[in-house]
Amino acid sequence: MALIGIPGTGKSLTAKMISGLWRLPLLRLDVGALFGSLVGESEERLRLALKITETVSPCVLWIDELEKSMASGGLDGGTSQRVFGTILTWMQEKTSPVFVVATANDVQALPPETLRRGRFDEVFFLDLPTDSERREILNVHLRKRLRDPAVFDVMRLARLADGYVGAEIEQAIVDALYRAFADGPRDITTEDVAAALERLVPLSRSQRERIEDLRSWLRDGRAQSASFAEASQAAEHQVRLELA
Repeated sequence: MALIGIPGTGKSLTAKMISGLWRLPLLRLDVGALFGSLVGESEERLRLALKITETVSPCVLWIDELEKSMASGGLDGGTSQRVFGTILTWMQEKTSPVFVVATANDVQALPPETLRRGRFDEVFFLDLPTDSERREILNVHLRKRLRDPAVFDVMRLARLADGYVGAEIEQAIVDALYRAFADGPRDITTEDVAAALERLVPLSRSQRERIEDLRSWLRDGRAQSASFAEASQAAEHQVRLELA
């Protein structure tokens, strides 16, 4: 399974949740950490990592930021291409029970053959959270910090957080805690979280062009939405408008 999407939308968390729900070991393969300075070192590290994975199986293998394997742009003597090719070949031919979850932020950096069937059974896109998802994210992070969500105007905060990813919403709550502590200390209020959200500049604004390119990839029908029906229906409506 491939998880493509905007940074901070929970791709890594999804991989961890799959492992927890299935009660299987989770192994994280950081492609960027495979590369070494000696000739053949990168390929040897990868072979060892894959061998360990098959030994531990059944398990979930989380390939973090898959596009990192192509980050050198072919200026490393072909090492990145060989490492990338080895990963793809192993994914297609492996026989041990290893469920692969790959995450990527920049789909443009991945060669076309990466996401084809046979290597990934499903490709999901993690978009900006919908209104109902933002409310749930706020509830989760307030409860995580031992605050009762019922005390807060969660619906108002969810509206203010339109265009924010989950990581940014969490950070707004953390900032609100710092603000409240500096004032007293006192407990946080809806106004503290609202002020933190207004101060924060989300990726959807600071990286507007890049985020829009990613979202257009979903609207073109190149992946399934990992969001609730609200987002899926919005994407389908957009496609119909563009085709009309």
